[in-house]
Amino acid sequence: FHEFDSKLENYSAGAIRARIALLSEELLRLNELRQRPLGPQEEIDAAFLEGDLRSELLNLETLRTLHRNPMPYVSLPGSAVDALIKRNFAPPAERLRSVVARLRAVPALLEAMRANVQDPPKEYTEFAIRLATGSVSFLGDAVRSWGMQAAGEDPALRRELDEASAQAARAMSEAAAWLKEDLLPRSRGSFAIGAGNFSRKLLYDELIDIPLDRLLAIGEANLEKDRQAFLATAARIAPGKPPAEVMRLISADHPSEMELVEAARRQLESIRQFLVERRIAAIPSEVRPIVALTPPYARAGAFAMMETPGAYETKATEAFYYVTPPEPGWSAQQKEEHLRLFNRPVMEVISIHEVWPGHYLQFLYARQFPTKTRKLLYSGTNVEGWAHYAEQMMIEEGYGGGDPRIRLAQLSEALLRDCRFVAGIRMHAQGMTVEEAARLFMEKGFCERAVALEEARRGTYDPTYLVYSLGKLMIYKLRDDLRQTQGSSYTLENFHNAFLRQGGLPLPLLRKILLPGRNLPLL
Repeated sequence: FHEFDSKLENYSAGAIRARIALLSEELLRLNELRQRPLGPQEEIDAAFLEGDLRSELLNLETLRTLHRNPMPYVSLPGSAVDALIKRNFAPPAERLRSVVARLRAVPALLEAMRANVQDPPKEYTEFAIRLATGSVSFLGDAVRSWGMQAAGEDPALRRELDEASAQAARAMSEAAAWLKEDLLPRSRGSFAIGAGNFSRKLLYDELIDIPLDRLLAIGEANLEKDRQAFLATAARIAPGKPPAEVMRLISADHPSEMELVEAARRQLESIRQFLVERRIAAIPSEVRPIVALTPPYARAGAFAMMETPGAYETKATEAFYYVTPPEPGWSAQQKEEHLRLFNRPVMEVISIHEVWPGHYLQFLYARQFPTKTRKLLYSGTNVEGWAHYAEQMMIEEGYGGGDPRIRLAQLSEALLRDCRFVAGIRMHAQGMTVEEAARLFMEKGFCERAVALEEARRGTYDPTYLVYSLGKLMIYKLRDDLRQTQGSSYTLENFHNAFLRQGGLPLPLLRKILLPGRNLPLL
């Protein structure tokens, strides 16, 4: 939808109050609608919508995220402007006018941050400093460079761009200084949302109502299972060597900072070919993603990501597979530790997760999603669970030809997600510190310290990042239940196609579609 391309979200205190009021009204309207008889598909979408409304209310009203976290304010300008630049849905000059309008709104957005954010956790402010610093050159130099070409010979449009770009970059630079010099010294808030809010968030986001002690036990058991498999696989590669040393040996084979994009691009075609040959899932389009470095404004806390257009985009098909380079100011050791994450076996697993048959393939099905709700909303256990499930499933189906290094890479990614599962619950419901969480990632997940710290810090603002492992486990359970129900008619490809066609539904709702009338456990 491009009706609002010239607008930037309004995060003023008044706008937040108005949004809370609107969400409350919409929830009442939805409940009134549900008093009437609804068809099975409508009832599924209504349950999905209710969870989404309650989740946003929890976020704004109870957790007060926009009053406790500066990150949304400083990350928004870069992503909002970049979305208009990188996709060719309209002539460049037309898109540039919207870019200029959004740039002009940046100072007011950052002023709202100063007015709203009080006593955040220091981890939030530290991330925000990185995001703001990375956004300055983007809003100034990168946007201006693209905009001057887009403006062509229109001197008035060039002047407007110059002024708006300089103003936005200056406002972001001043915001970065304010975050560092003013807000950071007084950032003493707790990041923990508490057990009750954690359970509510999981219920609203994923429609999962499982006691936290049982969830934690499931996560810890899965962590230990994958850890034992990792130890056994490491012993096959280098008998007698400690597993962390085996991983370091494999990690030494990584691309340089300059080779990151090309290394990722080379792997994608062979992975796609495996999907076709082994009939893993139908691929509904020949369009490939564009591999690129993660934009500076989006790098904090992200190693790789898939960025796709919305399900209703009709003109721009560009989808971006981003890989994150080391930060320019890091030491040589920090850069080396970061690049080790992109060792060649692990990069194959990451590409499976992000592209084939993970996020990108699921995106290619977006036009087939059966309802408006499913085109607009998604749940983490479905989308991230699917991509993480894909990593393990592909190895089980023979990808990598039995190479133990690929299997070890897949297990290292599984251990990372298993540690997220455990750390998220412990950090937000049981008082675990960031340093203790980092040790968990290092000792149980065999992560380098730089990666472990980044993962632990991410857990401060992404409490339910257990959705990767939890979703994977639930998809395997759904697959097993479906195979038992269908018997000889079951095929893996049909299961995957049926899963992908329904969109990003919370898995309890997807079960009602794929296993109608069967009230079986989620796990």
